[in-house]
Amino acid sequence: MLSDRDSSSDERPTPKPGAFGRFYLQELINSGGMADIWLATDADQKPFALRKLHDKLRFNLLARRRFVRGCEILAQIHSHEHVIGFIENGKIGTTLYCLMEYVESSNLKHLIVRQDSILTENVGNILIDMAVALEHVHDSGFMHLDFKPENVLVTRNGAVRLVDFDLAQPKPDKPKKSAKNPGTPAYMAPEQLQREPFDHRVDVFAYGVTAFEVLTGQKPFPGETPDEILRKQLDRSGFVPPRQLNEGIPPAVEKTILKSLEINPDKRHPIMSVLVLELKAALYV
Repeated sequence: MLSDRDSSSDERPTPKPGAFGRFYLQELINSGGMADIWLATDADQKPFALRKLHDKLRFNLLARRRFVRGCEILAQIHSHEHVIGFIENGKIGTTLYCLMEYVESSNLKHLIVRQDSILTENVGNILIDMAVALEHVHDSGFMHLDFKPENVLVTRNGAVRLVDFDLAQPKPDKPKKSAKNPGTPAYMAPEQLQREPFDHRVDVFAYGVTAFEVLTGQKPFPGETPDEILRKQLDRSGFVPPRQLNEGIPPAVEKTILKSLEINPDKRHPIMSVLVLELKAALYV
């Protein structure tokens, strides 16, 4: 599922390969805050991506609920070319796991950092496919709520897979407050950072931040803390439009990104389908 180790891994001792139920964990290919992802094989040597909840969280009820909810949501929406394939989830011993399709890939964050040729050669398709993936999530009745480069996988031929639905929630009929307000601040919309009611348009904003980063190598509102990020979102005096950082961006693409980054959600694209159509027209697809 991933070919790079996630930089967010903690200081735990590196888990070792070995048997896990009916699977054999061959290689640790990614590690995040909640789980490790392994290249695993079954008795027939068929490869899978096996996501395994950290042992330290086995008695953490919130983490377990999020993990299971992410599996259940993925099970409902995975039948799409730009969403990672779901196979099964369950428990081996006391450890929760999720079995998914294995694809040779890197996450988008790593491609951006190393300015990989996969990104530069397929950037238009990647931008569209990410938007189509989010469109599918929304059309399926959910908000992703953690859309960012780390959660977008890109294969060697430029194909996109959206992953990690642990924070996803049902899409409300109207903006709604969230008690927990989880997410990654750099990609969260102003209304979310301000703990105001929000809806699926926070994903539209997160898409805009991600697209800006893909095209420029920089975040539009950099900051070390949520408060600093929010200040830059609300006070646009230091904001640099993407074409000033990369003059190769078509003006129509910049217009779409800037609309997705509007402070007022009512000024953003009302649904991802509108953004997809705009983007395809801008890129002559």
